[in-house]
Amino acid sequence: MFTSRNTLLLLVAVLVAGLAVTGYALYEEKKQPDGVQISVGKNGLSIKEK
Repeated sequence: MFTSRNTLLLLVAVLVAGLAVTGYALYEEKKQPDGVQISVGKNGLSIKEK
């Protein structure tokens, strides 16, 4: 009985850790980078500091 309960708890812990890692990876992907943004458009060259 204890073995199946421990296995279930381990499985839940692995799933929670996987969700946390996936959430952090998505957050980092969506985050805007720091530094300088250079863009070329119809009005010419634009440089913005972030």
